[in-house]
This record gives sequence, structure tokens and C-alpha cells, in this order.
Amino acid sequence: MPTKDVLTSADLTELRRSALGAADPLGIAAELAEAVEQGRLADPDDAGRALTLAAEIAETRARLDAAQRYADRAVQAYRDSSGPDAGFARALHARILFRTGRDDEALAELTELRPLLDSVPDAAAYLSAALEVGGRTELAERWLTEAVQGALRDRGSPAPDAAEETTEAAGTAEPTGQEASGLLFFLLQQRHRVRRELDLPHDQNDNLADRLENELFRSATTAGAEPGPEARLFLPAGEFDALLSRWPDLAEAVGGDWSEHRARVQRELVRLTDSGQLGLGPLRGSIGRLAGYAERTGVDPTTGQARAGYAAELVGQGAQLPWPPERNEACWCGSGSKYKRCCLPRARARSAG
Repeated sequence: MPTKDVLTSADLTELRRSALGAADPLGIAAELAEAVEQGRLADPDDAGRALTLAAEIAETRARLDAAQRYADRAVQAYRDSSGPDAGFARALHARILFRTGRDDEALAELTELRPLLDSVPDAAAYLSAALEVGGRTELAERWLTEAVQGALRDRGSPAPDAAEETTEAAGTAEPTGQEASGLLFFLLQQRHRVRRELDLPHDQNDNLADRLENELFRSATTAGAEPGPEARLFLPAGEFDALLSRWPDLAEAVGGDWSEHRARVQRELVRLTDSGQLGLGPLRGSIGRLAGYAERTGVDPTTGQARAGYAAELVGQGAQLPWPPERNEACWCGSGSKYKRCCLPRARARSAG
């Protein structure tokens, strides 16, 4: 159980990873709520995040009374926010409402969140999960189908009615893995999962989901292939150390230490710029979110497929850091040093060696 006077964002990330395996997870949930109430968060904006985690822990331990209290407070903490974390907190709130028999309230809350399917990649997972808890799996499939059709129309692809889909109707404008690596990919993926739960036969969009997943996986694993967005996946120092502590075999894929990790990302950014691909920056990730992505998509978090999919999700969320900074500005990696003395020379040193 945490005993620090002040909880940082990094502490919350570590607790998300480890709390359920602790001796007293409900004690951790209570302390998270107390830290918010007593102003013991290093960043007050983390209040919603801390309360959401407390609600998740209590829900997992079937303490629905406590889960409801924490979720109510989390939604209140996010009252002025419309970001992805706020959406997840409200979907969790609805999920707990379903579990406590307040179905009408839960469905009303999820209906308000439904427009997020058109803009937030994570929404496909947390909205469908909440609807499934409430026994509305068929409704989840309908919402996801309509969102997929809208996303296909937005990119200029035909979006035939699901009941009448044929290969000919799709034409030749189906998206590639790179084109669909954000919102559309995750809509297709979650729709595919939900349809499997309903034991529905494969349709055209199920086939498209399979093809895009295989394409993205091949792009991440084919020897000699140009790296995908996973090559820009960057973990801050604490997150990187936690990753290797949990999965030491990943050192070969992400770097043996934080210095090498940053050098790899810097070299990829330089390579992209040299090839004329401007405006791309590091994709700041976290071990908790990588593990969460792997859990909800059913992939092994240590695989290239997990890193590729998580990085594609970050692209869809617009989560990249500005790059490059000016020579005398703080380095993009968060070390506190000037760029010219930190990551700027890393790619040069490796290239010369």
C-alpha cells in the first residue's frame, strides 16, 4: 500500500500496474481516494485518474458500494474535461451502475458518450465493455457497426449496409494498415471482437479487421521492413525502468538502458526527417497503457504486435511530442538538459560508430 506523503503521476502509473496483486488492494483504493481529498497529489489534475483507479480496484474486488462512491467522485473530478480519460471514467461509472441495477442511468450515460466513437480510439473498447456488462452486447455491435461505416465514409471508402456487404460493393478503396492505424483500426478490432462474442458470421468488415491486423503485425516483424510508428514509441525514464524490470527480455527490442532507448527513437526521427517525412515526433507511452492495450486486445504485451498496435493507437490519439526542439531548449526526452547536449548528438554518435 502506498505510504508516500505525496503521490506523483509516476506513482499512479506504478499502482495501476501492481495494485491488484498487492496484499490489500482495497486499502490502496481507499488511500488513493484519501490522497485526493487531502490534496496529496503532486499534480492536482491527477485527481480523476486516482479516483478512477480506486473505482476499478473496488469493482474488481466486488465492493460495488465503494466502487460507486469512487466513480461518482471521478466523474465529478472530470466535470470540466472532455478528454479520453474523462470518457473512460464515465464509462466505468456506467459499468458500475449496471452492476448495481441502475440500468437506465447507465445506458443514458453511455448514450451521451457514444459520439466519442467517432473521435477517440479507446472509446470503442471501454464503451463496448460497459455495454456488455449491462447485457447490451447486441447494442454494442450496432453502435460499432455504425461508427465503422461512418469512418469508412469519412475516408471515401464505400460503407455498405452490414447485412448486404459483398466484396464487389467494397470496390478497391479499402484502407491499408498505415491509413487505418488509428481510430478506424480500433473500431474494426472491437467490432470484430464483439461479433465473435455474439457468434455472428464473418462479414466484409470482419475480414477487413483481420487483414489490417495481419498487415500491421507483418510491418512490425518483417526483417528489413521500414519501421512503423512503434519505432517512435518513447518511454520516460521511470516507465522505461519499470518496463525492463517487468519484461527484461524486451531490452533487445527497446534498448538495454534509457540512454540507448532515447538514441533509438532519436535515430528514427532523424531518419524520417531525412526521408522527407516531416512533422513526426516521439510517441510518449507508458507501461500501464501498453499492458492495458494488450489486455483489451488479447495480445501478449511483450510482442512486436502489441507495441505496433499501441503505437498506432497513440498516433490516433495525437499523442506525439513536439520534435525537434531548438538546440538551446529543453530536450524532448524530459531529462532536463538542453537538446544540444542531450539527444541531439545521440544519433550522430551512433551513426559515426
